[in-house]
Amino acid sequence: MTFRQKYIAFLTIFNKEVIKSVRTWKTTFLPAIITTVLYFLIFGTFIGSQIKSIGGASYMSFIVPGLVMMSIFMNSFQSMLFKFYFLKFQKTIHEILISPMPAWLVVFSYIACSVFNGVIIGTLVFASAYFFETIPVAHPFLALLIVLLVATFFALLGLINAVYAKTFEDMSIAQTFVLTPLTYLGGIFYSITLLPSIWQTVSHFNPILYMINAFRYSILGFSDISLMTCLLVILGGIVIAFSWVLYLFKTGRGLKA
Repeated sequence: MTFRQKYIAFLTIFNKEVIKSVRTWKTTFLPAIITTVLYFLIFGTFIGSQIKSIGGASYMSFIVPGLVMMSIFMNSFQSMLFKFYFLKFQKTIHEILISPMPAWLVVFSYIACSVFNGVIIGTLVFASAYFFETIPVAHPFLALLIVLLVATFFALLGLINAVYAKTFEDMSIAQTFVLTPLTYLGGIFYSITLLPSIWQTVSHFNPILYMINAFRYSILGFSDISLMTCLLVILGGIVIAFSWVLYLFKTGRGLKA
């Protein structure tokens, strides 16, 4: 395929999925915003009134980066999971596999769609936080970079989950038993410095902790973990996940059945 053909193929997939998301905004964007606003009310307003500050920032300011990040990666994961599972379920994936599009372009096109959804939701959730408190943004360009990287990583994980899922029930296993526990143990509502030393050590094996702390640094200017360490973990995760996805496409495992 020529560069122009690849570009047209990318735009075809991207525009189709984005238009679908925009048309179904009541189920695509609205639930995540409502859920996060409830977190702001319960944790930021009610519980936050009992906690003066963490790291020099108000409790509401402290939890906003974590809640925004949670809405982004949850949506990116679910968006890719449902897109690819239904491509398998409807056998549409076979048309994509026999097309002249290289595997990396197919993956990149669908990742772009999921990242788009994640960025829109993250922006809306962050904007909704201003109804409760003014949140400064210390490093806006770094914040955007982290959002794109994290959304990409979870879109890849969603694709992997979709490939291995054989039934509708399989779609929820990873999210229920792996992603959700790691999310709530990732330092959204607390600083790991408040934990006993043994639990601080255990927390460092949670990759979501690094993502939330990287984004917290970009918004508030401080975090529990160094920014460089956080970025290395995120980039390493993307490389591993992308390599895994390309292997699945190359072998057709879970896709050609």
